[in-house]
Amino acid sequence: MSTTVDMWFDPACPWAWMTSRWLLEVEQVRDVSVDFHVMSLAVLNEDNDELPEEYRAMLAQAWGPVRVAVAAAAKHGDHVLRDLYTALGDRRHLQGRDLDRETVTEALVEVGLEPELGDAFDSEAFDDALRGSHQQAMDLVGTDVGTPVVSIGEVAFFGPVVSPAPKGEEAGKLWDGCLLVAGTDGFFELKRTRTREPILT
Repeated sequence: MSTTVDMWFDPACPWAWMTSRWLLEVEQVRDVSVDFHVMSLAVLNEDNDELPEEYRAMLAQAWGPVRVAVAAAAKHGDHVLRDLYTALGDRRHLQGRDLDRETVTEALVEVGLEPELGDAFDSEAFDDALRGSHQQAMDLVGTDVGTPVVSIGEVAFFGPVVSPAPKGEEAGKLWDGCLLVAGTDGFFELKRTRTREPILT
């Protein structure tokens, strides 16, 4: 029986990108299907007054891409987020481009979506839907986490945070471990300090 995994992402986050690439590898070696949803680092941190200015500037630019992603999902269903996220992530994390309106619209066109969805970039029209999608993740995992959020059945967690994203059977082994801890009643956390930056390729 196939296991459905839900992952919430913000396209600005390189760690979420790596987790998503790992999950796509897991689909190839385990009976797993991944559904993608939008969360927002900007929403998560909007009441945090202690952020460095550099990070605050990044968050200000992060609204547009998630608004467009939510607009696309509202019109066509969450299933379009898989390809749209890949198109956005390729541009941001592999090509090093800013996710400005032009780049986001280019990603829409690449995956066969209407370029007019790019109008959501500067609009608050989908902010309620964005907050609702974000809150779904928070309701599952709590508020003291970031992106990505991964949900396996009734259990959700932040991460795994991994660099580089494992491939092939190594991806499957990490999945097996996640499945094990997700099935352990009362398990909450494993963590250590990150000692490397995202290895994106």
